[in-house]
Amino acid sequence: RALFAEYAAELTDPEQRRLYEEEVTALERERGVEVRFVHPTAGYVLRTSLAGDRRCYLNVCSNPHVGPPQPRAEPGGYRWELPYCLAPGRDELGRGGVRRTVYDVMFHPSALRLAARSHRFRSLLSNTALEAVEQHCSVQLDRANAAVLRRIKYKGIPQPPVLRSPLPRAAPPLPTDDSPLPPF
Repeated sequence: RALFAEYAAELTDPEQRRLYEEEVTALERERGVEVRFVHPTAGYVLRTSLAGDRRCYLNVCSNPHVGPPQPRAEPGGYRWELPYCLAPGRDELGRGGVRRTVYDVMFHPSALRLAARSHRFRSLLSNTALEAVEQHCSVQLDRANAAVLRRIKYKGIPQPPVLRSPLPRAAPPLPTDDSPLPPF
């Protein structure tokens, strides 16, 4: 028990997390890949269900690494371009041991500021988050009963996803000879 408690304390230590992120960044840089950890900043939570049988939460968060929203004027109004970053869904235990699925959808902080001022923009942001999860995670969400939770800004334990992009002038990765098949 003491070893497990020590391990759990080490995992939650911010200094250890920072050191881990630095080591991963350095290792990926050697491989020719730029890595950025995208830490979500709490915004608001959408409650819905997966296929009508399992509770699901969408954390609508912000991070400055995500592109800002861009309006384009069109006849009759504006068309918004809303870049986002979607973290893979994770299963967590809720009250009474009930499993729930949590997704983090991150937008630029200015998008959440606009959503706080305008009900219509918040609806647009929520619909974009629901659509993003449905498209990229191949799930069916209950959009009709999706609701914003009051006084709750984030559900679950934050886990930062990683954005990877190739470095300019980086050497291509070396082929591995682990395959038992002969080369083509």
